[in-house]
Amino acid sequence: MKIAVLGAGLMGKEAVRDLAGSANVRMVGVADINLDQAKAVCRKVGSPKVKAFQLDAGNFQALVQFLQGYDVVINALFYSFNEEVAKAAIRAGTNSVDLGGHIGHMTDKVLALHEKARAANITIIPDLGVAPGMINILSGYGAGKLNKLNSIKLYVGGIPLRPEPPLEYNHVFSMEGVFDHYTDPSLVIRDGKVQEIPSLSEVEHVYFDKFGPLEAFHTSGGTSTLSKSFPDLQTLEYKTIRYPGHCEKFKLLVDLNLTRDDYTVEMAGQEIKPRDVLLKVLQPIVDLKDKDDVVLLRVIVQGETDSGSRTYEYEMVTYKDRSHQVTAMARATANTISVVAQMIGDGTITKKGVFPPEQIVPGERYIQEMAKRGVYIVENDH
Repeated sequence: MKIAVLGAGLMGKEAVRDLAGSANVRMVGVADINLDQAKAVCRKVGSPKVKAFQLDAGNFQALVQFLQGYDVVINALFYSFNEEVAKAAIRAGTNSVDLGGHIGHMTDKVLALHEKARAANITIIPDLGVAPGMINILSGYGAGKLNKLNSIKLYVGGIPLRPEPPLEYNHVFSMEGVFDHYTDPSLVIRDGKVQEIPSLSEVEHVYFDKFGPLEAFHTSGGTSTLSKSFPDLQTLEYKTIRYPGHCEKFKLLVDLNLTRDDYTVEMAGQEIKPRDVLLKVLQPIVDLKDKDDVVLLRVIVQGETDSGSRTYEYEMVTYKDRSHQVTAMARATANTISVVAQMIGDGTITKKGVFPPEQIVPGERYIQEMAKRGVYIVENDH
């Protein structure tokens, strides 16, 4: 199969690395507006399968023309490109996957293209990172083992292996994204009713092997498409994992309006956004640099079977790959999107249209493929 990767950033590079090592993949085209960056990925990966291309994803016709030569496209660009890339994939007749982005209802816009994708006889799957992504696939896998699904509880955190004050946190994706997740309200389902509750609320202690106590609290965006895929849920909630004390410190910043995107103050005759100042101040403090990170994940799916109540738990602890200097978050994210892209390319996934991960990705095969890549997901049931 031939697979295109749009974007030569960290996630794109790691997806290319995985594709190049896969026997089923014949060619990988890595495209970026910056040709030098695309060429650097080729050099780093060092495989004759990988070729670099210059492409402006903002040029729709050029994008369609490029995609026509491939079986599947992995969109590793910023989420604002997701709708246009999906539309270009439909025009080109090329299957497509992306890393998601619920800000501005971007994933909803991609899902709305279902009939057009089906008419074009292609498969599009958005939201293929860790959260959303991995948690959706595992939720769908657990739900498929039950006659009736009652509850999904999700816990995810990308944290430094060795926390440092003042925030005990180093960012593994955009700090602007972190601000949004902490500031916007969180969607939950309680007693069968969809509700919004404040983020950074209902802190609880959680424990993982070699980690604990940690804290988990509500943040926005994590429940993604699950409330629509499983409309009869009684309980749905997503919590972010951090080291103890982090939530309280960040809640103060939120309460002081320092993280709001729609708030300005006047200083020396100029309109200043406190959020922009805070981002600048935090950047050197929360930069991961070459430090080790870890991704912790737990998905708890509960419901009914013929033999009574049943709970399936999926747990993952993934560390940085020091041999390639790849963050734990990049390992978990890039391998997820690469594995699913290859499932479409090799015919494992055949449904045509646009589907969220929980409705279409086979969980058992996904867990097996991730294990081959050193990302181990453990299932327990009781």
